[in-house]
Amino acid sequence: MNALILSCNTGEGHNSCARAIKECFERHGDSCRIEDALGFISKGASRFVSRWHVRMYRYMPWLFRLGYRFSENHPGGLNDGTLPYRFIGEGTEALCRYIIQNHIDTVICPHVFSAIMVTELREKYPSLKIKSCFIATDYTCSPGTESINTDLFFVPDKRVVDNDLLVSPERVLDSGMPVRACFYERTDKKQARQQLGYDSEGSHLLMMCGSMGCGPMKELATLLAHRLREGQTLTIVCGTNKKLFRWMNKNFHGRRDIHVIEYTNDISLLMDSADLYLTKPGGLSTSEAAAKGLPMVLVNAVSGCEEYNLRYFVQTGLAQTAAEPEELADLCVRLLSDPARLEAMGAAGRQIPRKNASERIYAALSGMDGEKEGIE
Repeated sequence: MNALILSCNTGEGHNSCARAIKECFERHGDSCRIEDALGFISKGASRFVSRWHVRMYRYMPWLFRLGYRFSENHPGGLNDGTLPYRFIGEGTEALCRYIIQNHIDTVICPHVFSAIMVTELREKYPSLKIKSCFIATDYTCSPGTESINTDLFFVPDKRVVDNDLLVSPERVLDSGMPVRACFYERTDKKQARQQLGYDSEGSHLLMMCGSMGCGPMKELATLLAHRLREGQTLTIVCGTNKKLFRWMNKNFHGRRDIHVIEYTNDISLLMDSADLYLTKPGGLSTSEAAAKGLPMVLVNAVSGCEEYNLRYFVQTGLAQTAAEPEELADLCVRLLSDPARLEAMGAAGRQIPRKNASERIYAALSGMDGEKEGIE
């Protein structure tokens, strides 16, 4: 196969999913590349959408929450002919040229926007012979899915999918969530801490609220700083939020029990070093922790699709949650002081079926009949 993954820079989860699939394809010796779907409209359009998405997540989560709920209650907002659909469809001509020039035969969409672009592409250029699929990156069927027409739909768990929203439910495959191979591996906890330069003893809380560093992280960090007990340490990952990183460094400078990190590629190792993970319930970040069997405390920072992810992992027993920052901080400290409870949560998480989603997706796409390149 010669595959193209059309990702989207609206949060790092879609890109993480794309990297997991690319890693799998290349392991099998197939060609696979990742491109920004909105970039086929224009670089300016991509920057505009991505920046406003980040701003909403960081500073106006209530607006995202309202917009998502409105879309759920008023389906069809991304149907053919609507303004958002036409905007996304502006990229199809450039995408078609790219597919032909690079002899792409398979297009993979880990975002509703890119799947809609491919839907419009197939409508405009019916002689373009490509295989296509949509990958859901949350434990729900997000608004806009009803407008997608791809060959296959991959979902993390069929039990949480509302088939009424799907164009062709018979094409829905229960793949699991694609995460990179490193999250299926495990470094010994003491060894992981030594590699990070941390104390190998005691209990370790890892806190991260997405790559954007959103949610009540300042408040949570302040509350935890006053509640940490002897032998407990906290690592705060601020992601791309430089203002948050500077604030954390200023306020916790000199605290030996608090580590502040900016953006990092060592999330897998940090998870291996941790006893508990405090995070917002992004579809990819929770799935990465689930692959590790790492207990979680989930912060309902932006709601929307993440509310369904939170519900899913709390029901499995791998995660707990609370409504207010004070309650979340107290819950984290209690759990860190209760190894038996953490072990029970981890054991519950290990009961979740371990599906290598990337391999399942690869197998399904490579098994499709009638592979053809280009335009006939």
